[in-house]
Amino acid sequence: MPIGLLLMTGGCMGHGQPDLESARQPVVSQTDYALDLGLSGGRLAADEDRRLDGWARNLRLGYGDRVTIEDPAGEGPAAYREVAQVIGRYGLLPGPVSSIPRSPVSPATMRVIVTRSRAVVPGCPDLRSETSPDFEGKTSSNHGCAINRNLAAMVANPADLVRGTDGPATSDPAMASRAVNALRAAPPTGNGGTRLLNASAVNSGAGIGGAPTSGGVGQ
Repeated sequence: MPIGLLLMTGGCMGHGQPDLESARQPVVSQTDYALDLGLSGGRLAADEDRRLDGWARNLRLGYGDRVTIEDPAGEGPAAYREVAQVIGRYGLLPGPVSSIPRSPVSPATMRVIVTRSRAVVPGCPDLRSETSPDFEGKTSSNHGCAINRNLAAMVANPADLVRGTDGPATSDPAMASRAVNALRAAPPTGNGGTRLLNASAVNSGAGIGGAPTSGGVGQ
């Protein structure tokens, strides 16, 4: 092979991945949305609960979002319950306050913070090696992009891609074997004594061996 051709093909190599582990992994980012609510006598001020509900509805609050309530001065014990009631309409409960420092909360004010995670796979699709020959047995530069992008798009809570979820500390064997026990305890579907009939005797009302029958094809 001419040296010039070798140099040309050599310049097309090096875009693949050396192993089966994809270089394109989901990256999770977080965004905080904050709303300051006025307090009056330890409760939410007039119409603040409606303002909170409209804000949550516009955010399309739902599973995967984390809601925290900041009340450093402890001025709104009753307001905390009111906020939790509104948030509960969207299937969520307020969580512990984050340790990330934020701007101070004004007096007679309570802050509600929604933390939303988003997962993306940067650099996908990567088609650099699709049109280039590879003489080193590497996987495609686009290897793993499809499954990782689908995973990032479908996971209900993107934060689970970072820290996972804790399983139960214990398991109940009775609960785990309930389906198997129900299957074993169920009576057979043919427990009624089904009998096959002689097809030529169906019209005459006789079963196998000429025995009279009262059913159709079987009973």
